[in-house]
Formats: sequence, structure tokens, C-alpha cells
Amino acid sequence: MRDLPSKACIGLLAMLIGLNLRPIMAAIGPLLGTLQQDLGLSNAQGGLLTTLPVMMMGLFALSGPWLLRLAGEVRGVAMGITLIVISCAARAYITSGTALIATAALGGVGIAVIQALMPAFIKRSHPQSAGMLMGLFTTGIMGGAALAAAFAAPGASTFGWQLTLGVAALPALVGLIAWLLAAGSDPGSHSDATLPYRSGRAWLLLLFFGIGTGAYTLVLAWLPPFYVELGWTATQAGYLLGALTVTEVIAGLLVSALIQRYPDRRQPLTVVILLLLAGLACLMLAPVQLAVVATLCLGLGIGALFPLSLIVTLDHTHSPTEAGALLAFVQGGGYLIAATMPLIAGIVRDQLSSLHWAWGIMAIGAVLLLGLSTLLRPKAVQLPGAVREA
Repeated sequence: MRDLPSKACIGLLAMLIGLNLRPIMAAIGPLLGTLQQDLGLSNAQGGLLTTLPVMMMGLFALSGPWLLRLAGEVRGVAMGITLIVISCAARAYITSGTALIATAALGGVGIAVIQALMPAFIKRSHPQSAGMLMGLFTTGIMGGAALAAAFAAPGASTFGWQLTLGVAALPALVGLIAWLLAAGSDPGSHSDATLPYRSGRAWLLLLFFGIGTGAYTLVLAWLPPFYVELGWTATQAGYLLGALTVTEVIAGLLVSALIQRYPDRRQPLTVVILLLLAGLACLMLAPVQLAVVATLCLGLGIGALFPLSLIVTLDHTHSPTEAGALLAFVQGGGYLIAATMPLIAGIVRDQLSSLHWAWGIMAIGAVLLLGLSTLLRPKAVQLPGAVREA
């Protein structure tokens, strides 16, 4: 095996790969009205364009230990980014809603493979800096979402929505090439590990990640249509989502820079969950007047909660094998929970002609997160079902 890449190299690779994990979903919200008009999609079907990728992310993340043994971290991530390239490129030729939904599912598989294996790669490469590197990875994820959301509507008005969605294949191809050149090679073998389904703590982490990520998927899918419904243009709503995701990037960078100061993660978790609650309250009470406040609170809350959830999960592992197994379990089940939020919101909008109830449901989830966060003690514990490496 070649020498492991430097910490700086892995940080750059993590951000570059992360940039390509959300455009396939983030560009949908600002274009949903156009897609519904051109392809005849209902609100529930529009919700599927976000729900399906997240569902695939959950289902395939559960196969993380198997993927680790079969393909290894480096080859597995390369396979995942290749699927993203294919699914994005195919969107340049889409002519039906069914085909668009199919590309969403295929892209979700690629995203899931990467998210299941990247934490193990980071943990193996630089275990002492895993928290910081995971922060950079999630910052890249949110940065890609920001770019896709901001440029979707202007791009569609200039080049058409097919080309606007398809062009996301280019940065994914750049990420694939960079990964193949710089990521090194996999270790010769991986220790066996099973999903820690017998651990109550693992289920707690799964539930916490799922509810928190549900806020992300809900906002990603329905914030732009919500503001279009209130009289904003699609471009304005897309810029708002772009500003929110830029705020998420800033929050992710702050987490990466400051997380080492907080060995007890419950303190920052409480702050960011309260910010999330404040943002949801703004959407329910005065969405137009408090749009800027809602954007800042939601961006900081969601943007910090996502990496903190992954970092807390890594805190409960002692080796790359454990990290891969636990992250697969937590992300797999968690994304299945999160996948329901865009679909529920679409059904709510179809039945009640308003998204206010969807924000209220998410606010109840945020209150539950506050209670769950008090149970996340700061030391790592051995989880049943995960096998340590010798």
C-alpha cells in the first residue's frame, strides 16, 4: 500500500467530493414549479425527487460494512462518484418525470456509497483529526448545495433546466479524477464488522441523526416553493436557499475549527438545536418579514447540526472498522427517517394547500432533539456488534 495522503490532501479531497453530494437534490427546489409544469408532476411526486435520493442513501448506507469488505474505501468512493457523474449527465436528456425520478434514485445510491465509506477512510488516515476532517467533508456537502440552489433558476432561464441539471456532472467528474490520482490505495484487508443493531446507544444516534437530517431535507426540498407560494420569484427563492446553504457552510467551518474545544458535544448541540427551532418559528409566524432571520437561524442550526451528528457518532468508535459499521447503521436508518419529511410535506401541501403544518411537524422533531441531546455523553463506548481491529 502506498503512503497515506497528508492531512491537508485528505481535507481537500473530502471537500471536493462533498461538493458533489447535494446538487442532484438542491437544484430541484428552485426549479420545482418549472418541472411540475413541463413534466406534469404533483406535489407528492415533486417531493419524491428529494425523498428518493435520501431513501437510497439510507438503504445503501446500511450495506457499509459489506461495501468496505467488497470494494474498500478508495475504490468504493470512486464507484459512488461515478454513479453521480452518470446520473447528473443523464439529466441533460430527460423528457419525462419517471426518468427524472430514476436519476434521483441512481444518484442517491452513489451518494450513499460515498457517505458510508468516507468516514472510515478519514478515521483510518488521520484518526486524531477525524472530527476536523469530517467537518470539512460536511462543509463541502453544504457548499455544493449552496451553489446548486443559487444557480438553478438563473441557469434554467438561460440554458434550460435539462442542461442546468446535467452540468453538475462536470464537477463530479473533476472530483472523480482528483480522487483516483490522490486518494492512495486501500489496505490489503478489512476486519469484519456487523451493524450494531443490538446497541441501544446506536439506535439513539440513528434517531438523532434522522430527525436532524429531516430538517435539512425538508428545507432543501420545500423552502423555495414555500416562498414562491408567498409571491417571490423562483430566482429570488433560489437565492434565498443559496444564502441559507452558504450560512450552513459557514456553520460547518465553525464546527470544524472549534469542535476540539468542546469534548462534551452536548453544549454546542443545544445551541444549534435552539437556532433550528427559532428558524422554524420564523417560517410559521412571519416568513416574509423574518425571511433573513429565518435564513440565518436555519442555516446556522442545520449547518452545524449535520456535522455534529456525524462527529458525535465517530466519538463512539475506536477504529476505522467500527466507524464504518456505526456510520452505516446511523446514516442508513437516519436517512430513511429523513426521507419521509419531503414526502410528508408534499402530501400536506396537496391536502391543505399550505406548508405551515410541515414546519410545525419539524418543530416538534426539534424539541425531541433537545431531549435526545442530553443523553449523548462525551466519551466513546464499545458498541455491541462492532468488532475492533487488532
